[in-house]
Amino acid sequence: MGKVAVGLSGGVDSSVTAGILHRQGYTVEGVTLWLMKGKGQCCSEGMVDAADICEQLGIPHHIVDSRDLFQKYIVDYVVSGYEAGVTPLPCSQCNRMVKFGPMLQWAKAELGIDQIATGHYARIRYNDQTGRYELLRAVDRHKDQSYFLYDLTQEMLAGTLFPLGEMTKGETRQIAAEMQLSTAKKPESQDLCLIEAHGSMKTFLDKYIEQREGEIVDLDGKVLGHHTGIHHYTIGQRKGLGIAAPEPLYVVKLDNVMNRVVVSTRDRAGQSECTVQRMNWLALPGITSPIRAEVQVRYRSGAVPVTVIPLEGDRLKLVFEEPQFGITPGQAAVLYDGDRVLGGGIIKHPEAA
Repeated sequence: MGKVAVGLSGGVDSSVTAGILHRQGYTVEGVTLWLMKGKGQCCSEGMVDAADICEQLGIPHHIVDSRDLFQKYIVDYVVSGYEAGVTPLPCSQCNRMVKFGPMLQWAKAELGIDQIATGHYARIRYNDQTGRYELLRAVDRHKDQSYFLYDLTQEMLAGTLFPLGEMTKGETRQIAAEMQLSTAKKPESQDLCLIEAHGSMKTFLDKYIEQREGEIVDLDGKVLGHHTGIHHYTIGQRKGLGIAAPEPLYVVKLDNVMNRVVVSTRDRAGQSECTVQRMNWLALPGITSPIRAEVQVRYRSGAVPVTVIPLEGDRLKLVFEEPQFGITPGQAAVLYDGDRVLGGGIIKHPEAA
């Protein structure tokens, strides 16, 4: 069947991925990226569990020191984003710059293996007509992770296997139990390893960003309260504002120049359009005229109809059929055609409806 390097985090998904490929006859080698110190699946606990799985399957286990990459492309990226008043999406950045690209390069250089596999819930197929590799949603829509994978390159998709893409999470657990894997009953990890390692995003950010008191204001500039740092807030946030009002208020803007958190009622918080930058096209090489598609602007949100208008460079304008709530600078806007990922980019400047 050939050789494959499996990225092992120490969780049940990556463990089953290794087990399935090993059972199918692949020559499997486990690879765990050492991302940071501390607790969590990405760190010491995950390394131990990954080593246990490799021992159980009888396959080699390699630990790759990726701490410098993680510091540069994730920690520094997240901190600088929050300092600028945006809410970065580290997972897609990590997948491209820390995990898939570097792991493929390492496997080729050190193991002579030109294919990797991970426990992500997504699918990859090659389109003979377009000559491009396509990223598809997972069969299990509740676990679909294509939103976080939009920034992968054609080369990365060509060299990657997603064995869990056709399975449900329940089936994954069942296979883990059948194989008697040591991680079969391991609980789900946090969506974000920075939170898992530090307890909360606030705790992580407070290590790097100085708390600076400022005003919480409404859209008219009226002062409603005070904050200890705009990095403690994100667009769409309702709870934890520390202000009293007759109607629920939501964060609609983080003004890092004035050091202000701007809030409003939900009916005034809709956005009719936004600009997207750093576009990465997957199913398409790009567009030269407007197209219709669906867009997902948060991992937990559904895809909504949108008109996609090309701008100069790697930018797009997205015009929504209906105003959208919680459009957040720094988060990803991922374009879909049904289950197929057309491409995605980073939300830049949402504009009020």
